[in-house]
Parts: sequence; C-alpha cells; structure tokens
Amino acid sequence: MKIYNTLTRSKQEFIPLKEKEAKIYACGPTVYNFIHIGNARPLCVFDVLRRYLEWRGYNVHFVQNFTDIDDKLIKKANEEGITVPQVAARYIKEFWTDAEGLNIRQATVHPKATENIDAIIEIIENLIKNGFAYPSGNDVYFRAKKFKEYGKLSHQPLEDLEAGARIDVSEVKEDPMDFCLWKGAKPGEPYWESPWGNGRPGWHIECSAMAGRYLGKTIDIHCGGQDLVFPHHENEIAQSECANGCDFAHYWMHNGYINVDNRKMSKSLGNFFTVREVAEKFGYEPIRYIMISSQYRSPINYSVEIIEQAANSLERLYKCREGLEFAISHAEDGGEAPEFLEKHKNMFIEAMEDDLNTADALGAVFMLVRDINKLVADKAGKTALTASLDMLDELTGVLGLLYNRKEDSLDAEVEALIAERTAARKAKDFKTADAIRDKLNEMGIVLEDTPQGVKWSRR
Repeated sequence: MKIYNTLTRSKQEFIPLKEKEAKIYACGPTVYNFIHIGNARPLCVFDVLRRYLEWRGYNVHFVQNFTDIDDKLIKKANEEGITVPQVAARYIKEFWTDAEGLNIRQATVHPKATENIDAIIEIIENLIKNGFAYPSGNDVYFRAKKFKEYGKLSHQPLEDLEAGARIDVSEVKEDPMDFCLWKGAKPGEPYWESPWGNGRPGWHIECSAMAGRYLGKTIDIHCGGQDLVFPHHENEIAQSECANGCDFAHYWMHNGYINVDNRKMSKSLGNFFTVREVAEKFGYEPIRYIMISSQYRSPINYSVEIIEQAANSLERLYKCREGLEFAISHAEDGGEAPEFLEKHKNMFIEAMEDDLNTADALGAVFMLVRDINKLVADKAGKTALTASLDMLDELTGVLGLLYNRKEDSLDAEVEALIAERTAARKAKDFKTADAIRDKLNEMGIVLEDTPQGVKWSRR
C-alpha cells in the first residue's frame, strides 16, 4: 500500500515497524460541544483506513484520544455553572451517539488527557533535564529553536513559521516561538500537582504522552485533519523526538478541508453545522458517504444538493442488495460464481492501495452493482447470486456502508394477504387482487411484481 506522507510530501510504500501490524494514532475531539461535519471527515476516513488494513490481514492498534481539559471546556463549565468533568462526560456521550450513527468503530483505546497526567509530567521532566524545556513561573515552555528539525512536517523554515504564525508574545517566554507544555493554574481552574506548581497540561503534550503510553515511542501512522499540521503536529514531533531520541511517527496522513456551499465553514458566516443537525434531516449514513466519496486529501464541498445526491447513491446500493436477496430466495440451485467478482474486487484493492483512494474504490463498487443487477435480470442460479451478495457485503463493509439494513419480517396477516392476492391473480380475479394491494398499501406494505415473484417493502 502506498500512503502520501505529509512528512516527505510524497507517496511511500507502507512498511510497518512490525510485519502485518499497524500502530495508528488519530487525534480525537476536544469534548466541549457536539462534533461538527468537519470533525466527521477524519473520523470516517481513518475508520476506513483501519477497516481496510484489518481486511488485508493487519493487526491494527488504533488509538484515538479525548481532550477533556482545555480552555474551551473551562469556559463551557463556567457558562453553565457545572464542572469541567461534567462537561467532558456529557459531550463524550454525545460524541458516541454521533460516532455510532456514522458507523465509526471504537478505537483499541480511547484515552483521556486527564487520565495521563503522570505520563505528561514525566515527558516534561525529561525535556527540562535535556535542556529542551524550561519552567517560567508555574508554566513550562518548549524551546522550539533548540530542535533543529522544527518545521519539517509543515515544510517551512522556522523564520517563515515565526512570521506567519499567531504567536503568543509573553514576557515569561524566552522566545516568541516557544510553546506551552504546562500551564500554571488560574484561580478557580481545575489543576493537578506538579514539580512546577499546580496546573494542567498544554494541548500538544497530551498526544505525545498518550501515543507513547499506548503505542510506543515510535508509531507507524499519525492521522488528523490538515488544520493540525501546524502547530499541533509539528509540536508533537518536536517534544516527542526530543524526549525519546527517536522518530515519533513514520507516516503522517492528513485529510483535506470541508467547505460549505463552496465557502470555508465558519460560525461567523452562518454555515457551521454539527453532525447531529445534519443527521436529523438526512440521516447519518449520507454524511459518511460524502466523507469517503472523495480522495481523503482533496477538499470536499458540503451542500444540501450534495447530501441528497449521497442519499440517492446509497439508495442504489440498497436497492441492488435488496433485489439480490429477493432473487436468491427465488433462485434455483446451481451456477458458478461469476468472473466479474474478482475483477471488481481487484479494482477495489488497487484503488485502496493507492493512498486510500475511496473515490475510485466506490467506483469499483458501483461497477459491481451494475453487473449484479444484470445477473439478477438474467435469472442467474443461487450460487452466482449468493457469491455476488457476499462480495457486495465484503467491499461495502470495508467502506463502512450499508449498515442500516432493515431486517423485515411479515406477520401472519400480511403473509396471508400476499398469498391470497397471488392466488387471485392466477385465477385472473384482478379486482380482488387490486383490492388486496390497496389494503396492503394502507398498511404500509408496497408490492412489486417481478419475474421472480412478488417483492415487497415497507414505506
């Protein structure tokens, strides 16, 4: 598999630290509010990465954190008159509602920053000992310019980063580019005891601590949104490599931005949407579909028209699957698995091996659907149809789609009415047959007469 590595700005063959094992860290949400549709993209994209690697036989250790102590959580707690842990607990619960709606599998570990304070303090002590960090009052700062490779992820020299960054100029810092590892507590804020006084971790240090604790000093892949390249991931590299004396991550994968109606998503522009808001109107699965319908590094545009198109595309997939199941239930035994199954599977793999190109992988799935529909129309044997269903489920499962299948069952009354209508049609009593169809329609049962028999669905 080839992965576009932000660190090298090139596609590279994925060679894990250990054969058929992948250690992946993905930056998770700061849990002070509902996740927005921009958060949904890395969730969906890197869930597919994990699913694909596991499908290809890898043992994947996937870690995704929760930032549960931060200025935003403190502000939210003060506004609502509750504690920071209460804010975090509420929005972690809301996160899981949305994540499950999007069919995101739980990570191997979901650590919280507040559960790893000891590991954070240990790294900071090591950085101070080696001269890469310094206390200033109750704060601790990292000396950015002491790390000679600072800027290697964002591919900019330190001077350019310094000129273009929003730098917190403070008398307590040796240099404007230095960043905070530990923040001294202000009155009324949550705090933990440390060698430098009561305080809490800076944002960047928590990911270094959690990646190290749960995956080791060097990991295979670090994932996140493009907006995290600088300063968050740049700072993670600096503090991790200076503390541990080795590479932090061999591959860096960053998904592109999301625009809304061709404009950057922003609260000030009034085009900011949470996943929950969109899901209440359109459901969760169309959101997931949009997030993987383009190659992950490309920007994508969200609009009502596009999510409606996504819903229509999903409907095509569901209709194919439903038609296939119906055909299997009426097919005669015999036949062979069609040759086109392996052809489309290989096309799917080829796309995914090329830097997780889910757009082309979806294309392979729709070509599979086209051939399956023809197979059904040609009244293929049960073996061919069953093999086709297995392949459709296999490939859509890697993408995390078609997870809202309804397990319908008919009660005795409906079964009897359908059988009665079928008998009336055979006897050419179309008046009775039509009356039964109307009655079923009133019950929410829609009938479709096909060459294989009566196909039904619920409205």
